[in-house]
Amino acid sequence: MTTSEDRTGPDTPPYLLGHYAPVPDEFDAVELTVTGALPPELDGRYLRNGPNSRPGEDPGHLFTGHGMLHGVRLRDGRAEWYRNRWVRTTRLAGAPYNRPDGTLDLAAVNANTHVIAHADRLLALVENGLPYEVTGELDTIGPCDFGGRLTTAMTAHPKQDPVTGELLFFGYSARPPHLVYHRLSASGELVESRDVSVPAGTMMHDFAITENYVVWLDLPVVFDLRLAGGGGMPMRWDDGYGARLGLMRRDGTGDVRWFDIEPCYVFHVGNAHEDEAGRVVLDAVRYSRSAFTAMWQTMGGPVGSPVADTGWVLGETQGGNVHRWRLDPATGRVDERPIDDRGVEMPTINDDLTGRPSRYLYTVAERAIIKYDTLSGASHAYGTGDGSSPGEAVFVPARTATAGEEDAGWLLTMVSHGPTQGSELLVLDARDLTRVAAVEMPRRVPAGVHGSWIPERGPDAAGERPSQD
Repeated sequence: MTTSEDRTGPDTPPYLLGHYAPVPDEFDAVELTVTGALPPELDGRYLRNGPNSRPGEDPGHLFTGHGMLHGVRLRDGRAEWYRNRWVRTTRLAGAPYNRPDGTLDLAAVNANTHVIAHADRLLALVENGLPYEVTGELDTIGPCDFGGRLTTAMTAHPKQDPVTGELLFFGYSARPPHLVYHRLSASGELVESRDVSVPAGTMMHDFAITENYVVWLDLPVVFDLRLAGGGGMPMRWDDGYGARLGLMRRDGTGDVRWFDIEPCYVFHVGNAHEDEAGRVVLDAVRYSRSAFTAMWQTMGGPVGSPVADTGWVLGETQGGNVHRWRLDPATGRVDERPIDDRGVEMPTINDDLTGRPSRYLYTVAERAIIKYDTLSGASHAYGTGDGSSPGEAVFVPARTATAGEEDAGWLLTMVSHGPTQGSELLVLDARDLTRVAAVEMPRRVPAGVHGSWIPERGPDAAGERPSQD
């Protein structure tokens, strides 16, 4: 594999070191080396987003680096190309997020967290501002406010309902309104926006949906604007805020039903569904206070008080555990229990089952991908090698899969082998986690955040439009 020298110094912060060390430029390559045999069904683009500061820049926090997209085009058992591009936001051009008049410029963001397709658009997402539309070749078209109707930030974790095709999302803010729910139609029109009452602005990174509910995560990581400045994240753990989950009916009837839970934080949800008893079941990666604050400190965030050494190392050991909550809207009772005690992150599922009962959950662990069978309680892992850092495992369903074959398909994960080694796009059989193929990257790809598989749908596929100035 092609290597890249690690040009860091003794004062380089940990979120710019190791697997997260940024690359200095944009790069193109064609006809990549493949080991094994890529399934011919994989006809499309693997796209992944993540923070990548420009040379000489220190963003102050892992989450605030400029967004860089990485893409691999697969077709006919070949890897046709790889390319990477910074998302050309107004923030990249130097525009301030906080304007001199005290207002926020929702377009002056880093667009560094996720990339999704909806209604023939490709959108690069970050949770503190507007999405940016990009092409399938990773050129930037510009900020998207859905015809002027979106006036809040957009989460980087929207949920597409597999039955209706709607895209559900929200925006959160330190300023009122602190939480606003939004709904896009299957055709991409913003058709609903609804304020949701919460006591204060919190870092609501993710949420969940079921067939009839939205599940809110109102947890004790709060804004503290005294910590603003220097490019960091003005958020900290607040023991006094409490922790609760909320059920809001998607049809707009009734108030949000809140359920107090043991204090914790959740970055990422696996899935949620309604069981036969009418309870809402939520699976997510849960952080204790000590695990969260140790990780947050390593990423560049303030913690407000000394933190015990939990052994968490960025890019090596994850600090959360798979956890399950059952919320009963009839009785107001909540039951919660751990599913596993291993440190994991980035839970994914077969997205065709978003908000519906699903059996399998895929997560990233230390040098491994772990598959959970939430029905039987079994799990097994695929090791990615010493010194490696696997990324989020994106599930791609097999075209021939039947309704009873939830795990028929493949997992695609970008694996970093370190700042002086290479990277590969690894393809696993999702049923048994056996290695199917790997695409050797022509240059190192830093560990990133979230991505998507964008299947090819002909000349009118999402992202095929030319870039626009």
